[in-house]
Amino acid sequence: MIFLIIGRGVAAGKSSTDFRNIVPRFSEENRKANQVLVDLLKDIAAEKEASPAQIALAWLLAQKPWIVPIPGTTKLSRLQENIGAVSVELSQDDLQAIENAAAKIKVQGERYPQHLQARVGK
Repeated sequence: MIFLIIGRGVAAGKSSTDFRNIVPRFSEENRKANQVLVDLLKDIAAEKEASPAQIALAWLLAQKPWIVPIPGTTKLSRLQENIGAVSVELSQDDLQAIENAAAKIKVQGERYPQHLQARVGK
């Protein structure tokens, strides 16, 4: 959830051909409602001198040893930023703070439009 909001949400709707324009979670209204999660990650990122994307990736890496995020990008700078996430150290207190805050946030909007959601079987 955290990674999807940051990874897909930050640039949502920047062009008329952007896939995220049809994703309910990234409608203008839902992006505004979900901004609280982005703000949480920005606050933690500022404390850690990292980017919100790096915090999201570091959080994923800290979950289980067999969870491996596979971020996609078309920009070298974003690839380098993503790689930098392995250097971000989140303490148990940091992880608990993220979990506690995220538990209070209800992400608004479906992950996919209804016709595409039927394809993923969830």
